[in-house]
Amino acid sequence: MGELRKRLFWILGAFLVSMIAALFVVGDVLHFLRGRPPASLIEWNAFSPWEGVRMYMYIAAALSLVVAVPFTMLQIWAFAKKGLRKSEQKAALKYVPAAFVLLLVGFAFAYFVVFPMAFRFTTSMTKNLGLVETYGIAQYFTFLTNIVVPVSLAFELPVLVMLLTRLRVINPGLLGKMRKVSYMVLVFIACMISPPEFFSHISVSVPFILLYEISVLMSKLVYRKQMQTDAGTKDRMNYGSA
Repeated sequence: MGELRKRLFWILGAFLVSMIAALFVVGDVLHFLRGRPPASLIEWNAFSPWEGVRMYMYIAAALSLVVAVPFTMLQIWAFAKKGLRKSEQKAALKYVPAAFVLLLVGFAFAYFVVFPMAFRFTTSMTKNLGLVETYGIAQYFTFLTNIVVPVSLAFELPVLVMLLTRLRVINPGLLGKMRKVSYMVLVFIACMISPPEFFSHISVSVPFILLYEISVLMSKLVYRKQMQTDAGTKDRMNYGSA
C-alpha cells in the first residue's frame, strides 16, 4: 500500500504542476481554437459570471492531461511491472510508441473530420427549425469533448488487442467469434457520436470496423509468432530429454 500511495501522490503532483503551467498558455490555445472553423463561424457566449473562469480552468485541466496522462502511465507501469515476467515487460513497452501515435491519429480524425461533420449537421438542423444560433462556450467544449475523446480512444484498439494477445488473454479465434457482436458495438458507438444521418454513420462506422479488422490481423501475426516460439521450445525440450 505504501508503494501505491507514493505513486498516487506523484500522479497528483504531476497533474497539479502541469495544470499550473497550463494556466499561462490557455489564452493562446483559446485564440487558436477560436480562429479555426467551426468556432470561427459562431459566437461564444457566457451564460453566467463564472463561465469564463470555469472554462479557463477546464482548458487548463485538459492541457495538463497531455503531461499527466503519460506520467500516469509511467507510474502504473512502474507499479505493475514487478508482477510481470521479463518477456511480458518487453511486450508491454514495445507497444507504448504505437499507442501514442494512434492516439494522435484518432484525435486528428475526431477533431478535423468527425467534429466538423457533426457540427455542420446540428447547425443545419438549428437553421431549418428557425432557431437562433446562440452557443455557450461551455456547451461548445462539452460537445467537442464528447466526440473527440471516444474516437481517440477507439484508435487504441489495435495496440490493445496486440498486447492482450501477447499476454495470451485473447487470440484470433476468439476475436473471430466475437466479430458480429463487436461490429454491432462499434456501429452503435459510431451512431452515438455522429450526426443522425446515414452518410455520417457510415463515415464513422467504416473506420471503426477497419480498426477492428486491423486488430484481428495484428492478433494473428502475434499469435503465429507465439505458436512458432512454443513449437521451437517444445522441440528443444524433446531433443534434450532424448
